[in-house]
Amino acid sequence: MIRVLVADDQGLVRAGIVATVDAQEGMTVVGEAADGAEALCAAADRDPDVILMDLRMPVSDGLDATRRILTADPTARVIVLTTFDADELVHAALAAGACGFLVKDAPIDELTTAIRAAARGDAVLSPAITARVVQRLLAHSPVGSPVSAPPAANPLTRRELEIVRLIADGLSNVEIGRIVHLSEATVKTHVGRVLMKLGLRDRLQVAVWAHRQGVARPHDEDGRR
Repeated sequence: MIRVLVADDQGLVRAGIVATVDAQEGMTVVGEAADGAEALCAAADRDPDVILMDLRMPVSDGLDATRRILTADPTARVIVLTTFDADELVHAALAAGACGFLVKDAPIDELTTAIRAAARGDAVLSPAITARVVQRLLAHSPVGSPVSAPPAANPLTRRELEIVRLIADGLSNVEIGRIVHLSEATVKTHVGRVLMKLGLRDRLQVAVWAHRQGVARPHDEDGRR
C-alpha cells in the first residue's frame, strides 16, 4: 500500500486529490496539510511514501517544507504540484531534492502513475511542463556546469541515446520500457549508466543535456513534439 500525504492550501483542490488517491487500488492518503508547516509535521508523524506538495501556500510555503523534509529525511519522495506560472519555484524545489513535478490539473491517470513511479524510486517529469523547465534551466546554466559543458565526444551507446530522448520527453522508466521493449529494471540500469557517463545528478539534468546537445526532439511550450 502506497501511503500518500497531500499538501495544498486550497481545500477543494486538496479534497479532490485526496478522493482521487483514496479511490485507487494500492494507495491511501495518510495525512493532509494546508501549509508548509503542517506538511513538515505530517511528514514526520505519518511517514508517507510519497508527498504531493503544492508550492504556493501560506505560513510556510511548499519550497521551504520540501527543503526541511528532505533535510530531515533525504529518502523522502516529494512530487511538486505546480501551475505554469510557478516555474522558478519548481527549479528550486528540484534543486532541494524533490523527485519531480506534476501539473495541478493533470489527468487522474497521470497523477496515479506519478505516485506509483515516485514510490518505486523513479523521477516524475510532467511532459506538459518539462520543455518549459528545461528551457529555463538552459538559459540559466552557468558556463562549465555539467548541463552546459558539452563533452569532447558523445560517450553514449545508441540504446542509451534512445533512452535519453525519452527521458527528455518526460517519460518514466516504466513508460520508456514499454516503448523500447525492455523491463523497468533494465531501463533503470541504462539510466544509471547515462548519469555516470555524463556526470549528471538526475533525470532533469539529463533532459537539459539532451536539449543542449541536440539529442532531444523539439517541443513547443505545451510539451508537444
